[in-house]
Amino acid sequence: MGPLAGLKVLDLTHVMAGPTCTLMLADMGADVIKVEKKPAGDDTRHMVPPRIGDEAASFLMMNRNKRGIVVDVKTAGGARVLRKLAETADVLVENFAPGVAERLGLGYAELRQVNPGLIYCSISGFGRTGPYKNRRGFDLVAQAMSGIMSFTGNGADGAPVKCGAPLSDITAGILAAMGILAAYTNRLKTGEGQYVETSLFEAALVQTYWQSAIALATGVAPKAMGSAHPLNAPYQAFETADGWIVVGGANAKNWTRMLEAIGAPQLAEDPRFKDNAGRMANLDALVAALTARFKTKPAAHWLTALDEAGVPCGPVNDMLQALSDPQTRAREMVTTVEHATLGAVETIGLPVKFSRTPGKVRTGAPLYGQHTGEVLREYGFKDEEIAALEKEGAVQTAPSAAVGKVA
Repeated sequence: MGPLAGLKVLDLTHVMAGPTCTLMLADMGADVIKVEKKPAGDDTRHMVPPRIGDEAASFLMMNRNKRGIVVDVKTAGGARVLRKLAETADVLVENFAPGVAERLGLGYAELRQVNPGLIYCSISGFGRTGPYKNRRGFDLVAQAMSGIMSFTGNGADGAPVKCGAPLSDITAGILAAMGILAAYTNRLKTGEGQYVETSLFEAALVQTYWQSAIALATGVAPKAMGSAHPLNAPYQAFETADGWIVVGGANAKNWTRMLEAIGAPQLAEDPRFKDNAGRMANLDALVAALTARFKTKPAAHWLTALDEAGVPCGPVNDMLQALSDPQTRAREMVTTVEHATLGAVETIGLPVKFSRTPGKVRTGAPLYGQHTGEVLREYGFKDEEIAALEKEGAVQTAPSAAVGKVA
């Protein structure tokens, strides 16, 4: 099921960016085999609380639709298992520290010798070239070094603020999936695989298109503006009598519509606000005038009036409100999946819809070692070989449900 049905993906990633990439592929139908380390697996198994039963909610979210195996790649047997799986894989995704894959004999140069069609994707902190290629990277560091934290927050004089979501991790995963699919398209034409890579740093930088445009054009670094837009106004959050809403009244048509909807047409004649350049130059005065109006009535009143006038607007939801929103549910962005030990578990749905080959959340996240025996048998390992590998400590076949517990 899904447009990528039949695609074999070997997932050697952990935590967030890599698992986001392979989650995208799995949701679109790929057979993703998640390889976890010994003795405790993916670090997200230990990001608790919260738990659902004995499983970490973070691991359940990022690893549904994947089969899970446990392999110690530092053992001779474990490295042999992974090379065997890579021989017939379509895609391999890894986010090892720099040089680790090569030391293990699992780098692209080695694996392409046995599988010329392999699409090998690396996700790292800063990329595999450049002066920072050997640095470790985290979302916090990427957001700081990309400039994002300098223009995020309530105002120019405030402390630097990180975007609440792990922006560079998730974006890097999506970029990696995009790169893999582009390489796969090329392979369908040529039969040749290739090396694909991206980084958290680059993923963060591509989130700065507007701010980079300003900086490159003016030589001035943009500062934090709260929820306001650096190029258009009004386009931000406003306080009402009982809460906050966001309003996109930035272009000429929406500006006029917004003023009519809130009963303040006189602001259109104010020379400070005649055009977007004026509104940006006098943003503080504009916000003060609009806030005074919005605070006279509750959020629901303004949202109804603005929506009826065709002005983009919405409430500022918390996560529970966002997840229960009727549009969220109508688009199946919250769905239920069966887990091996937990039963029905709610998770985020597929953000891309297909008319002919729809993706689906098919299976819950794997237990630790749940599919090791199954996968090894599919790839030609005999039961006695699997037993020998387990005795060596190279693999684990008995599933374990509890976080950190090894069966």
